[in-house]
Amino acid sequence: MNAIDPGFQAARRRTFAIISHPDAGKTTLTENLLLAGGAIRAAGAVRARGEARRTRSDWMKIERERGISVSASVMTFEHEDRIINLLDTPGHEDFSEDTYRTLTAADSAVMVLDAAKGIEPQTLKLFEVCRLRDIPILTFINKLDREAQDPFALLDEIRERLALEPAPMQWPAGSGQRFRGVLDLAADAFIPFKRPEPGEEFQRPLPIAFSGNSIAQWLTSEEAQELRETAQLAREGMAPFSLQNYREGHLTPVFFGSALRRFGVAELLDGLAQLAPAPRAQALAGGGAPIGPEREEVSGFVFKIQANMDPKHRDRVAFFRVCSGRFQRGMTLKTANGRAMHVHNPMMFLAQEREIAEEAFPGDVIGLPNHGVLRVGDSLSQSGTIAFKGIPNFAPEILRRCRVRDPLKQKHLKKALDGLAEEGVTQVFRPVLGSDAIIGAVGALQFDVLEERVRAEYGLDVLFEQSPYQAARWVSSESRADLEAFVEKSKNQIAEDLDGAPVFMAKSAWEVSYVAEKNPKIRFGNVKERV
Repeated sequence: MNAIDPGFQAARRRTFAIISHPDAGKTTLTENLLLAGGAIRAAGAVRARGEARRTRSDWMKIERERGISVSASVMTFEHEDRIINLLDTPGHEDFSEDTYRTLTAADSAVMVLDAAKGIEPQTLKLFEVCRLRDIPILTFINKLDREAQDPFALLDEIRERLALEPAPMQWPAGSGQRFRGVLDLAADAFIPFKRPEPGEEFQRPLPIAFSGNSIAQWLTSEEAQELRETAQLAREGMAPFSLQNYREGHLTPVFFGSALRRFGVAELLDGLAQLAPAPRAQALAGGGAPIGPEREEVSGFVFKIQANMDPKHRDRVAFFRVCSGRFQRGMTLKTANGRAMHVHNPMMFLAQEREIAEEAFPGDVIGLPNHGVLRVGDSLSQSGTIAFKGIPNFAPEILRRCRVRDPLKQKHLKKALDGLAEEGVTQVFRPVLGSDAIIGAVGALQFDVLEERVRAEYGLDVLFEQSPYQAARWVSSESRADLEAFVEKSKNQIAEDLDGAPVFMAKSAWEVSYVAEKNPKIRFGNVKERV
């Protein structure tokens, strides 16, 4: 096959996101996937204090201090002739919008479950997002080195709560102090568990034939008999793996392990490389035939903007998912509204680290340096005629007034808030009457991130105060005259978002319903899709 053929190269790509509830071990798993794939030489000490807590995917100061992920990261590496694009997402529900945007760029997902806790609320929310986008899910049940629920109970919970058929690819031998390893159900080979010593290099355990005498080194006869019986029950009682059912989103292959102890991670990576789908066709904004990776014209969309990844250079990078064609450095791409952009220094990522990308193919995620030209949801193509289905903004759940302590820096505050709103950190609404911006967020932690970044990146000290409003809804109408009349009549409660679109600011959810009932020609939307 031609090495520069987009279809051939797309078939080598596996672009996936990792989703989980906070503290299920997602960031540790990400680190050790990179380690197993040979992308890094030493895993980050996630549990350590101070600077030692810094992992490859958590690079912001606030992430290192709090030990959580608040921004999606992209990591690209090669494994078994596959190009792996790993999209790490925030687990905390306050950053679910960033996760949603990242999932638009993924072809599949890994769902990480804590073996002791099973499916938690945020896991359920993220799963529903995957289901909305028909994203196939592979499950990794983590923390088997701690006391865990019965594996049958965990799989029953997946089936009942997610309406997703679990197909175990492995079966665990015990948990906690009794955890001995896992049995590969297809190969009937036992993979022994050994707790790594501090500083020990990653070494993949070799599978052992389960029927051989050498198994006695790892399992007592009672343990071997118990594993044999429970594994047989799993084979008979659980759905057999079907590649078609997995890729259609009806079934999830299940792997077991301990990310912290680096156990089961290499097998999970193999499973992703072999089972996860190659890049899929992407839907267009106006309908019509989706754009497939084999199309010659280069096209793609921006799903994330990140500023100041390199604080020394005050940079602004658009994360661009390539959907079709062979992208080459130096190309000119156009937005759907015809604005041309010469791409001189595109980047490949390993979290905050980067290198120049000479070329990229469907499924790849590259960074496009830009200074406010691109926004989340923008489509780019060689012709400028392709517009992919937009990435939605959701109505915020918390609203706060924002002002700067030094009144002389009001213009600087506007620049900072607009820049961070373009990234999707928060949303900013500017009342038609009044001066203080109103900030909208899904969760309270977003305000902490905003305050920290405004201080660190722009040198501004800001205050958040109670807002008189509790709800924000985008207003639109089939008749421009009707919309203008409503905006004029309600201008005391009208604000504009970053795009200048009118937003009705309500004092309560009840007021939204009341005003909507009184104005039947006006649509009050809690979702806005920007193409």
